[in-house]
Amino acid sequence: MSKSRNSLSPESLSLLVSIAREGSFAAAARAQAIVPSALTYRVRQIEEALDVLLFDRSSRNAKPTPAGLELLREAERLLLDSEGVANRIKRIATGWESQLTIAVDGALNRAPLLDLCEHLFTLNAPTRLRLKTEVLSGTLETLISGQADLALGIGENHNAANLLVKPIGYMRFPFVVAKHHPLALAPEPLGDDVLRQMRAIAVADSVKQGPSQTFGLLQGQEVFTVATLQDKLQAQLRGLGIGFLPEHLVKPYLESGDLIEKSVDRARGSILLHYGWRANSANANGRALQWWLHQLQNERTLQALVSINGT
Repeated sequence: MSKSRNSLSPESLSLLVSIAREGSFAAAARAQAIVPSALTYRVRQIEEALDVLLFDRSSRNAKPTPAGLELLREAERLLLDSEGVANRIKRIATGWESQLTIAVDGALNRAPLLDLCEHLFTLNAPTRLRLKTEVLSGTLETLISGQADLALGIGENHNAANLLVKPIGYMRFPFVVAKHHPLALAPEPLGDDVLRQMRAIAVADSVKQGPSQTFGLLQGQEVFTVATLQDKLQAQLRGLGIGFLPEHLVKPYLESGDLIEKSVDRARGSILLHYGWRANSANANGRALQWWLHQLQNERTLQALVSINGT
């Protein structure tokens, strides 16, 4: 460790801040309950280590030099940061995880999810919260691989060792087309022979290993693949293709007439989504994860994640 770094200990920084606050070496010495000569000697040591002059001593008052002002600004920030870290470590020792990662399927309603995050923040918990948006199989894969502590929006295929899985509820996925799309005025229900002639919009599965999932696609059908459900929504609003979308996403556009719901022979209907966590993970008994699991026992909360209104 360098000499200059050694000179910037929390004790040294506190002395410098005290001098600037009190306005003189003598006053700072009284505030710190040390003799003035000891304080002066310590400041000189810091200045020699940094090879800069921190205070102008030409008058009775201790006026910081430009270099001293910059160090004082950083000193106050560093002292606050170190105090914050110390307090956070103490709270983590009470059972809070240092970080909790939640994998969230892109289909879920975000408003109630952010409401839960806001509620957790009001507890002043020391846990850093991280949300990861995943699609289809990627939500489950992120949980199994240990990249997430909790997964929201797992589909029906969730058989894996050491996983605890519970249902969230059914989410409806209506089949929609743009108002100016050729199928907008087509007679219903739409059969596979009709759908196969039209380009479908699909969201890429975020799974990294293993087979990816697709829904509602037909063999031989042209497919335009996008990264997110928002991209899929925008593509279908432009009439670039057709497909199923979460009801809570399309409701405003169905009401405005920009999108039209069509019945199809191969109706996707509703999908049962789940949430899950790893029973043997390091954070399995952490207070943040347990807080989330407690919130997810509320039926209104679960319904909000998959409902139209999200409330």
